[in-house]
Amino acid sequence: MLSRSAERLYWLARYLERTENTARLIKVTMNLIYDLPYGTEVGWHNLLTICGVETAFNDCGKSPNEQNITHFLVADQNNSNSLLSSLAFARENIRTSRELMPDEAWEQVNEMYLYAINNLDNLSNRRGRVVFLQEILRGCQRFTGFIAGAMSRNDSHRFICVGRNIERADMTTRIMDFGTVLLAENRSLIAREYEGILWLNVLKSLNASLMFRKQGRQGMQGKDVLSFLLGNPDFPSSVNYCLQEIAYCIAGLPNSTALLEPLNALDRALLAFKMDETTPLQLHEILDGLQIDFNTLHSHIAQTWFFNNLTE
Repeated sequence: MLSRSAERLYWLARYLERTENTARLIKVTMNLIYDLPYGTEVGWHNLLTICGVETAFNDCGKSPNEQNITHFLVADQNNSNSLLSSLAFARENIRTSRELMPDEAWEQVNEMYLYAINNLDNLSNRRGRVVFLQEILRGCQRFTGFIAGAMSRNDSHRFICVGRNIERADMTTRIMDFGTVLLAENRSLIAREYEGILWLNVLKSLNASLMFRKQGRQGMQGKDVLSFLLGNPDFPSSVNYCLQEIAYCIAGLPNSTALLEPLNALDRALLAFKMDETTPLQLHEILDGLQIDFNTLHSHIAQTWFFNNLTE
């Protein structure tokens, strides 16, 4: 496989995962804010922090209200992490890699992009916004399901899997980092009163609420939620599961030996982590460290399979 083709498939998966994550985060936040009284620490501004675009939004000089933030996260093409930008990047990557994937995969991404472009006016009201986000979520899930059932487990599929799981693990740690606000000793009385609802929506942000309950948890305790999202070996959005998937796919690629030991060491450190013995500040530092580790892993992947041939 050409290195440029591998890179396009890797970024296709990352951008589509980012698209789905952004759509779900906004949808869940809309439902959550309507259930909470005024004065909690949770608001639309938290989405900017989770998505890592707080500085970019502040530079726009707009008021941080629902309308402005949702437009910035969904439709602002000057925001390279917006849903529309991610979908456009995904479309371009699959358009130039069509020979490596079934035709229906390209058609699905193209139709989703055209739907988004043609229905931006729906974002001006809440009902239209819900319909828009739901359709994008369905499109992303249809693509993932189609790839799971229609692609051979070859190098093309492995690069897609690696890209998807790096992006997914990064988003999980970002959402967990937001959860540290809910553990802080100085959180408001309102946040304490509605703590169960807040943690439930942390789980919903990752489609994890039912699977968490299936673990036999009786309550909705913050440290139980975070332990599940960090170390559960069976749930697809847990950091542990994502690392296992990345390691499995990388092991099937050529020249992968140097990457496997750092990955396994990271997973071992993750499993040794004790949530009950960790303060919110320490947890914040650990999650920041994981995000740095994911960026380092991306750099190693790029240096191993993407950059060398492209610069010849």
